Amino acid sequence: MAERQIDFIGGTVEAGKRSQPRPGVDARFRAEAFVYQAENNTYRCPAGKELRPRGLQASRVGVLHHIYQAKKADCRGCVFRKQCCAGTSPRRIWRAQEAPAVEAFKAKMQTAAAQAVYRLRAAVAEFPHAWLKAKIGLRQFRLRGLKKVRCEALWASLAYNLAQWVRLRWRAQRAAAPA
Repeated sequence: MAERQIDFIGGTVEAGKRSQPRPGVDARFRAEAFVYQAENNTYRCPAGKELRPRGLQASRVGVLHHIYQAKKADCRGCVFRKQCCAGTSPRRIWRAQEAPAVEAFKAKMQTAAAQAVYRLRAAVAEFPHAWLKAKIGLRQFRLRGLKKVRCEALWASLAYNLAQWVRLRWRAQRAAAPA
């Protein structure tokens, strides 16, 4: 959107937030307990060992995950291994880095003007989406391929628009009818 100079208003998702902590890892050894050292691009674990960069992973557009891993020997000899490594050795953690365009978008969405425009979305888009899900059962597309999905979306939109036209037309005729 930024490349095409489109002023996009939408919701945001936090990068690097996991829905649940890794099973078997004690709360004292979750990723938040590791200290990032920007000067040498490493992490320091609660036991004082160093985790070095091991690679990159692009799991989502606009987010790059840096993978850090401890040395096998450090984890093997650590007294906290069972609480920290959860059966796997050596310990790894990820650091999410968002693209500059994503960071700019998030900053824009924090402004009062953008939030005011985003609040208008409810009146415009939420009811049609709920109607399509409830009345037509369109929770996911039944067809495959861009042309077929476009066609299905157009038919659903047409059905919604016709239903609204009938409703508004009926309301206008009822209001105009003599009592």
